Amino acid sequence: MKLKKNTLIYKTFCPLLLFFCLAGILKAQDDKPATSAEELAKKLSNPVASLISIPFQNNMDVGIGQYNGSRNTLNFQPVIPIHLSPKLNLITRVVIPIIAQYSIDTTGSNQFGLGDAVLSAFLSPAEAKNGLVWGVGPVFLLPIATEDMLASKKWGIGPTALILKQTHGWTFGVLANQIWSVAGNKDRPDVNQMFVQPFLSYNWKSGAGLGLSGEITQNWRSNNTTAFIIPTITAVTKLGGQIVLFVIGPRIQVASAPGNRAAFGVRAGITFVFPK
Repeated sequence: MKLKKNTLIYKTFCPLLLFFCLAGILKAQDDKPATSAEELAKKLSNPVASLISIPFQNNMDVGIGQYNGSRNTLNFQPVIPIHLSPKLNLITRVVIPIIAQYSIDTTGSNQFGLGDAVLSAFLSPAEAKNGLVWGVGPVFLLPIATEDMLASKKWGIGPTALILKQTHGWTFGVLANQIWSVAGNKDRPDVNQMFVQPFLSYNWKSGAGLGLSGEITQNWRSNNTTAFIIPTITAVTKLGGQIVLFVIGPRIQVASAPGNRAAFGVRAGITFVFPK
């Protein structure tokens, strides 16, 4: 596959991010973090854990569509828990995408900027019972995109829910949300979109882990489905005194809108963890 030599995401950011993720995973195996790494890895496998974390998740896809395009999406997605009572937490999670894409609509075209943000707020029990965890609440679509091609220009709202089970190092469950547009630019199509994320992971006492997740987006308005299968390697370690989680793995696209499938993709990320 021939890629543009001047494409910034291949020459700088993505190779560096992949390098640091691989280095961090190898370092985690050598350092053998303290037993607390097992508990941290377990909490980080739980999207509604009462744990402050700041993930930077980078998704690179290449060979997209008839123009052999590429797209790099860096998701900044801080998670902040709010203790409402001894029995109830509010877990807030925002996803802000920073997107650079090339030759998506025509050869040589490019767009760079923010995409629309998604804000979720889960009400969840402070203590899991028999390893079972759940969370429910609202999800909001926030039209903060800076480029027309990256924007819906719509405000949206809907429900979101999560259920998972943790036992003997395993975590498995599903997260879902549904968003409908309620206001915004009248010249833009309405938003009617569902997202479903089943996930499965196993973590060792060292803090290392293996994961498998799916990401399915159903656009009800256009009747198009986009789906990825993402196997990952993870590791909890320290950079200086800062606890971090590294993740890396391929993104395998199994469904897409006509003419928009990627030939190959990679996910790599780092999460800064701030345990209480």
